[in-house]
This record gives sequence, C-alpha cells and structure tokens, in this order.
Amino acid sequence: MALLWQAFTYLKNELSCRVYSIFLHWLPMQLSAFKTFLTIVETGSLVRASERLNVTQSTVTARLRTLEDALGQTLMHRDKRGITLTSAGLKFKRYAEVMLDLWWQAQQETSLPDGVTETCNIGCHMDLWPTLGQPLFDHLADNQPETALAAWPGNQAALESWLANGVIDVGLGYQPSSSSDQVSLALPTETLILVSPDLDASVTHHPGYIYVDAGEQFARSHTEAYTDAAVAKINHGSTVWALSHLLKHGGSAYLPERLVADHLANNRLYRLDAPAFERAAYFLVTEARAETWAGLHAWLIDSAEQALHELTP
Repeated sequence: MALLWQAFTYLKNELSCRVYSIFLHWLPMQLSAFKTFLTIVETGSLVRASERLNVTQSTVTARLRTLEDALGQTLMHRDKRGITLTSAGLKFKRYAEVMLDLWWQAQQETSLPDGVTETCNIGCHMDLWPTLGQPLFDHLADNQPETALAAWPGNQAALESWLANGVIDVGLGYQPSSSSDQVSLALPTETLILVSPDLDASVTHHPGYIYVDAGEQFARSHTEAYTDAAVAKINHGSTVWALSHLLKHGGSAYLPERLVADHLANNRLYRLDAPAFERAAYFLVTEARAETWAGLHAWLIDSAEQALHELTP
C-alpha cells in the first residue's frame, strides 16, 4: 500500500483539506464512483456510461451526484447533446485517473503469485520499445524470476506524470525529465539513417518519402540537410509505424539503425548514401529510487553498445 500512501501525500499537497479528506476516508467505497465518472467522460453521456458499466442510468446519476455533493462542486454540465466538464471536473479527472491506476497497482502488488516478491513497472515511448524496452523487459524476465513485470506505452508527459505518481518505476524516453525530483540518465543515442527497399532510390526527391517526426532536433537538422526537398506527402509520428508502412508500400524513410538492422542484414532494406542524424534517449527514474535502479541503467548501456558493435562491419 506504499504507493497509495505516496498518492495521498501527493494529493494532500495539491488539494484542499476538504478534497484530500474525501480521498483519504472515502477511497475504498468511492472507486466505483471514480470509474463511473471517467466512463461518463469517455463515452460522452450518462446513458452510454450505464450501458458500458452494465448498471441503470439512475445508478450512474446517483454516483455522480455523490461525488459532486462530496466535493461541493459541479463536475459536468449535462444536456441533450451530452456532457461538458466544468473547470472542477477537468481538475478532478486527473486525480480520479491516478487513484484508479494506483489502486489497480496496489491490488497487483498485494496479491502477488507465489515466488514473486517485488514488481517493476516500465513506462516506455513506443518507438524505444523494440530497441530498449523489449530487451530490458526480457532481461528482467530471464534474470529476476521473483519480479512481476508490467510495461506501459506513453509519451514524455505521461512518463513524467507516471513516475511522479508512482505508477511506473522507470521510464524510457527521448527527452530528459523537466521535474526537479526526477533523474534523467543518458542512454546510447539512436542513429537515424535513410533506408529504402530500393537500393537505387533517390535520396532527395523520392515520391514515396516518409517523413518521420523524430523530435525537434531531427526536424531542424533534416531541414538544414534538405533545403531544396519537396514537402513529404506521407508523415508518421512513430518510427515503428513508418517502418511497417515502408515494408508494405515502399518508399524511403529515416529510421533508427538498430530498428532496421535485421532488415538491412536480410536485404529487405538498404541504407542510402545520405546524411545520418542522432537522437538522444534517456533512462528516467525518481531521484529517491535512482540508486535502486542504477543496475538496470548500466545493463541497458551495455546491451545497447553491444548491439551497436554488432552493427559495425
């Protein structure tokens, strides 16, 4: 239950005494009300929420009214078109999400199977999963059988929020944390190279070029390197999705060298004679737990450097 106590401390600092008291004393009985509130927000109406939760509409209405009465605030406005969150509702939404996530995690940790003594929850940017997240997950599964594992995909904002709230233990992202109580440890950089299934593909004017959003630094460097290139007609916000598109439809794209290594080795893709770019990656952890997870950071560096060594001819 340490994670819940951490959440209570966090909430006490953020909320008024009245709201904090509600969370502290009413949490066990209010979980269904939190879930109901979030379901209303997700579905956009009380009717659809009742159908999703398999309860009557009057039950949904009663749970919402209980929350609003307890908080002394109107959380949403309701009309024939659906629902609209109030300012209080928008603020309450993020705390309801945190508490449900932490309650789920507390249940997992307090009901661990035989032989399991601890948990490790990993948050990972989806583009880092194939090259860093999956190897780390496999390493823990193979070498720490007493540890229960969970992995969650998320962007930078989600990773920092989850770390702060205790939802994850470590995060793998492309940016250093902006939080003063979180530590950002550098990982080996990714090398983005231009690849194509066509060895003779044009470097500067390929009609099937896929522009991948690989961060602000890549965007600046890409613009400087290709000042006369036309605007790409195909754009992807994920290198993983871009790779899938490239293999299916052809074209060219800048992708992490480690991600396409097997395809290069099997001649499904070819590296084109074009500039390469670097993209930083980081191991994120709370300052209080940095020493605890230092071993994982060291292993990730060794693993990534070994992978890079194997790529070197």
